Amino acid sequence: MADIEPHTAPPLIDFPCDFPIKIMGETQEKFSQTIIVLIQTIVPSFNAARIEMRASSAGKYISLTCTVHVVSKEQLDSIYRLLSSNSMVKFAL
Repeated sequence: MADIEPHTAPPLIDFPCDFPIKIMGETQEKFSQTIIVLIQTIVPSFNAARIEMRASSAGKYISLTCTVHVVSKEQLDSIYRLLSSNSMVKFAL
């Protein structure tokens, strides 16, 4: 009987890469600074200049798109876990 090799899908993301992470939460004075500190916990070289900020039309919510240079899936997963566990963050995509 012939050996059948399992089909392995190519990775969805080629690491290292610059990866945009969208983080949404209620508008608060320290929201963006908190997000920067959280990301820098995992990626100390993260630069705040790599953030795009948008407020909702009513101004209740804020959306940050943080472009982070990540070197592995594990590192990216760690960032998402840390962001998602923070009470200020409603969504991290």
